[in-house]
Amino acid sequence: MRIWFELTNSPHINMFAAMIRELERDHEVVITCRPLANTIDLLDLHGFKYEVVGLHYGGKLSAKLFGFPIRVYQLCKFLAGKKIDVAISQSSFHSPVAARLMGVRSIYMNDNEHAMGNVPAFLCADAIMVPEFLGMDKLRKQWANPRKVLHYAGVKEGIYLWELDARLAPRPATRAPRARRVVYIRPEPWTAQYYKGSRNFLDKLVLGMKDHVDVVLLPRGKDQGVHYQDPKFAGVRVVTTALDIADIAPDCDLFIGAGGTMTREMAVLGIPTISVYQDELLDVDLHLLQAGAFEHLPALTAQQALAYLDTATQKPPNRGLLEKGRSAYDMVKRQLLQARA
Repeated sequence: MRIWFELTNSPHINMFAAMIRELERDHEVVITCRPLANTIDLLDLHGFKYEVVGLHYGGKLSAKLFGFPIRVYQLCKFLAGKKIDVAISQSSFHSPVAARLMGVRSIYMNDNEHAMGNVPAFLCADAIMVPEFLGMDKLRKQWANPRKVLHYAGVKEGIYLWELDARLAPRPATRAPRARRVVYIRPEPWTAQYYKGSRNFLDKLVLGMKDHVDVVLLPRGKDQGVHYQDPKFAGVRVVTTALDIADIAPDCDLFIGAGGTMTREMAVLGIPTISVYQDELLDVDLHLLQAGAFEHLPALTAQQALAYLDTATQKPPNRGLLEKGRSAYDMVKRQLLQARA
């Protein structure tokens, strides 16, 4: 089979990396992407062959609407004649539309019920795969046909974290004390259509923590990186290249996230995690919050974060979600291999 993976944001690379490597043994894989956040850096880090198709049109809805048909056309043009058997994507609104126009069967995955782009994607996809905690009532509001919907076990992060956890070295029962604790911070998604929260609201938190702990800032793209390289943030390590989860998790004493995916990743792996997300939480986030996987403190101060760090202890990875993730991985792969048009 010839399988098209559309990877339009940095979390998608980790999500599909193990599956792509496995499928490449017996099938041909075609990867497309766009220049957003750390997507291209992560593809290079994993050594994947890919094609950059089109642009990201920024955070304004008008620009996104303008750019949507353009990128769909560009994808169709690039894929023409490649005889794709099946398409799969996570949160790429373009992929199911382009696939439908080309007569290619498509699988669309999403765990964000607030994304407006779900509407055309749901309408055009042949199969819609969502986590078990995403309610059907919300999917219907975005015109998802219930007959297309397949619920997979757990959360999407489990689909790949089960494999990562198997590769991570076992954590020692006690770790030698370090001169300074390490706090990783992931800022808010500036350009996401669904995000309606404040911008640069983490500045005061970062400034209040940097003299007490080692702060590692994980920006979403170059513009955000430039913001945190201002002299006032001297002493903060701003990561300008892609970092793999396997590099972050063993080094992290506390993770503070203003987004979704990376916050859930750290929580599932047992890292002390605080979400400062400024908008309405997703159904999957609410499930993890109720299970005690992380804290949600949108008005978090530096003093609160440091106090939390004093009492926080790293937990073992969430075995239940990792086991569900392995089951979900197998389910997704089965859907791909059964989807020959």
